[in-house]
Amino acid sequence: MGSEVSTCGDIYSFGILMLEMLTGRRPTDEVFKDGQNLHNFVAISFPDNLGNICDPHLVSRDAEVAEDGNNEILIPTTKECLVSLFRIGLICSMESPKERTNIADVTGELSKIKEGLFLTGEMN
Repeated sequence: MGSEVSTCGDIYSFGILMLEMLTGRRPTDEVFKDGQNLHNFVAISFPDNLGNICDPHLVSRDAEVAEDGNNEILIPTTKECLVSLFRIGLICSMESPKERTNIADVTGELSKIKEGLFLTGEMN
């Protein structure tokens, strides 16, 4: 991260913004110390434990979550959507600019997610 403006910096910022929206946490959150950051916080739980890091306000308890004893299980379409969105946030916020994706790939992935939600009837 430098002070120079670039499309790589823009894509990084977009990725961090995605992770902020999905987790409900800010990069300046007090839990991020000793080398921990928002990207690593998500990467540790990706993709199997997203329920632990996902902002609870994103998922409607009645419509999207089923209970199995003490565990909450996301309905498959919702989970697939969240995994895809978290993946975009992670690949955009990689530390090395060379490892980050480009905006054309991001918009393509976002379009696929949107189409998938329309096909399942979740976006009426």
